[in-house]
Amino acid sequence: MEGQYVAYTFYRLDPAWRRLPGDQRQAQKEEFAEVVDSFADRFEHLRAYTTAGVRPDSDFFLWKITERYDDLEELGTALNGTALAGWLETPYSYLATTKASQYTSARKARKITPHGLPYLVVYPFVKVRPWYSLPEDDRQRAMDEHIRIGREEFPGIKNHTTYSFGIDDQEFMTAFECEEPADFMHLMLRLRDSEASAYTERDTPIFVGRFVPVREALAALDGASARVEA
Repeated sequence: MEGQYVAYTFYRLDPAWRRLPGDQRQAQKEEFAEVVDSFADRFEHLRAYTTAGVRPDSDFFLWKITERYDDLEELGTALNGTALAGWLETPYSYLATTKASQYTSARKARKITPHGLPYLVVYPFVKVRPWYSLPEDDRQRAMDEHIRIGREEFPGIKNHTTYSFGIDDQEFMTAFECEEPADFMHLMLRLRDSEASAYTERDTPIFVGRFVPVREALAALDGASARVEA
């Protein structure tokens, strides 16, 4: 494996958990956070994003980047051993890898390095099969336009595209860091005008996450981060 494995795991809380005593909830959140912390050095990047109050099917997600596939399984197994895991569902989980893009001059797998921007927009992406039947020059022309729009018209949005052919249900995982979610909306609207857009089969569900420490993401599960003591 020359490159990285990139995975996104989304968690949804059973609302009944919020009826547990406060000290019990806090202990479960801390146990979960300690497991994440204990794996941080094994991953190139292990980051938490809160989606609280935005989507009904996800409360937070982990963005995981590593060169070693087994790290993903071992972290998942360790998290499953926590008490909080008994109250969490994983409605979505995506796996991808890096490779050199055929539409640029790169000859080595691109290294995914987060820029630390406040928001991450993530979604699976599938092209219609006729795209792969187009002549190479036609595909290159369409992608040159696609890449130019992103780089020249929206330079503040950072693209982290990875590949899922044969290892997950989608073809690509697309992730974009941005300062404001509305910035990304304008990019997507602009890309609707592009030639490549006509060959999109699926680009949902779309998640907007805010980058936070894992304990802050967990505090949002029961509103602990919003409480102010009198």
